[in-house]
Amino acid sequence: MITRILFSSVVLLLAMTGAAFSQPKRVLIVHSVGRDFSPWDDYARKIREELNLQSKDPIDIFEASLSTARFPDGNEGAFVSYLNAVFSERKLDLIMTIGGPAARFFQQNRQRIFPSIPTLYAAVAQQMSSNAPATDAMVSVSVDILSTPDQILKLVETTKVFIVMGSSPIEKLWLEEMRKLFQPLTSRLEITYSNELSLEQILEQVAILPPRTFIVYGQMLVDAAGVVHEGNRAIDRIHAVANAPIFSEQDAFFGRGIIGGRMTNISDVSRQTAAVAVRILGGESPGSIKTPPIRAASPRYDWRELKRWNISESQLPPGSEVMFRVPTVWEQYRPQLTAVTAAILLQAGIIALLLVERRRRRVAQAEANSRRQEVVRLNRVTTASVLSSSIAHELNQPLGAILSNTEAAQVLLKANPPDVAQLGEILSDIVRDEQRASDIIGGLRNLLNNRTESDLRTFDLNESVRDIVKIVSPEITRRGVNLRTILTPEPLRVRCDPIHLQQVLMNLVMNGVDAMDNVVPRNLSIRTALADADGIEVQISDSGTGIPNNKLASIFNAFVTTKPEGTGLGLPIARTILESYGGELWAENRTRGAVFSFRLPLDRSVEI
Repeated sequence: MITRILFSSVVLLLAMTGAAFSQPKRVLIVHSVGRDFSPWDDYARKIREELNLQSKDPIDIFEASLSTARFPDGNEGAFVSYLNAVFSERKLDLIMTIGGPAARFFQQNRQRIFPSIPTLYAAVAQQMSSNAPATDAMVSVSVDILSTPDQILKLVETTKVFIVMGSSPIEKLWLEEMRKLFQPLTSRLEITYSNELSLEQILEQVAILPPRTFIVYGQMLVDAAGVVHEGNRAIDRIHAVANAPIFSEQDAFFGRGIIGGRMTNISDVSRQTAAVAVRILGGESPGSIKTPPIRAASPRYDWRELKRWNISESQLPPGSEVMFRVPTVWEQYRPQLTAVTAAILLQAGIIALLLVERRRRRVAQAEANSRRQEVVRLNRVTTASVLSSSIAHELNQPLGAILSNTEAAQVLLKANPPDVAQLGEILSDIVRDEQRASDIIGGLRNLLNNRTESDLRTFDLNESVRDIVKIVSPEITRRGVNLRTILTPEPLRVRCDPIHLQQVLMNLVMNGVDAMDNVVPRNLSIRTALADADGIEVQISDSGTGIPNNKLASIFNAFVTTKPEGTGLGLPIARTILESYGGELWAENRTRGAVFSFRLPLDRSVEI
């Protein structure tokens, strides 16, 4: 029982394997000239591709070439014997010929070469298909050579035509067709045929063709010298040297130098041929399959050749397709160029906005600086005006002394003889009093000087303290303030505007004086010292009421003041001035009164 089950399983497995791996269909493709000759090599390649695409069964393709078609006295019997010897014991499912010579060969030798095997004639010109047996299938091509002159004359003004045609039997046959075609046009066109020239002679001719000449490329399998030209070698060499446009009805040469036009589409022929072959391999009778001749496709033109020969696209027939167009830089890189252009425009816009903003900022800075300078000057004027009465009182003393000494000098001058020694002492007193008055006025004038730019200088800070003491001394004396200055013996070199520094000292000193209006004793001290190796420090302390704790943190803000008549601008201006020179200003309370301190960088660049 087990043996029977195993035997049945093996039989079933073998049956399934046989079904899964069916025998391939054997197809013999016979070339008219050879495997490497255009356009038949293009037909064969496309047909093989289409067979593999359309057939459900595997295809085993054999190929043979009717090379004798290139020679007028070729021995076809030898080729018949070759085919019989090679394929007599190999079962063929289909014989397919490509091109007119191979089709004619099989039609003439049908009874000698596998008469029972289905045969399909492919890529045969309709003009040469009348002798096909009714039992065979055919995919013919309608070669509309009658339209060739018309297509040429519509494109360019032509007076001469140079027709390239080889000397093989099939080419001679087509040459006669071309002669019949152009015969009616001989009165309008000068026609030259190249069938009696070698390829080298043809190359010499096409390089020196006269103006308004058109080249018609028919075929070049074998030239007049007997040289065989495989592939596209002939058309490529002619295109390289030709000085006139080239026309051909063969689609195989499109893209290799011909202008284009209405051409037989190799892909259409190959697709139709493969479809008929698949039907025959599927069991249909070849004689029952009838297909209309495949006509030339819609006109197609090579953009590169149109540009080379200055042929406008407006001259092309309606519905023409222009191929091989070289895209412009814009067409090829449109997204990238769009992005780059947008980025450049965006950057340009941003840069423009930044430039405008920069200009506005500079204008605003200049205006703000001008207003700040004006506020600083007004602050100096305000401070000076507060001191005006004391300064006037201070000036009265030297001026009064000068007046008294002058009157005394007048009396002494009337004496006989005048007392010269006493007059000298009087004049010395007058000079001393005048210098004192001049110093008071000069200090006030400098303080009130209306300047728009800083005068940076290196000077001794102690001298500025002494100058300020001279200016404020009358007011300090009037208000009963005891002033003490503790200055370093060595000079303290700073680099800034002396008037700005005097303004800072003036504000801080007068703030200290004002803070002691209602207290006694009234002690004010000014101390200078080296803060460290790179800076100096100035302290101005008073014995007043100090700074209210709620205003200590904001005392340097604009419009913050502890005095009923104050503007709240003196301390902010003082801090701004010091910070502009790299310094700082701060305030703190002590047990009695307040102390304002500031620092400035020490200038060691120049000895004073």
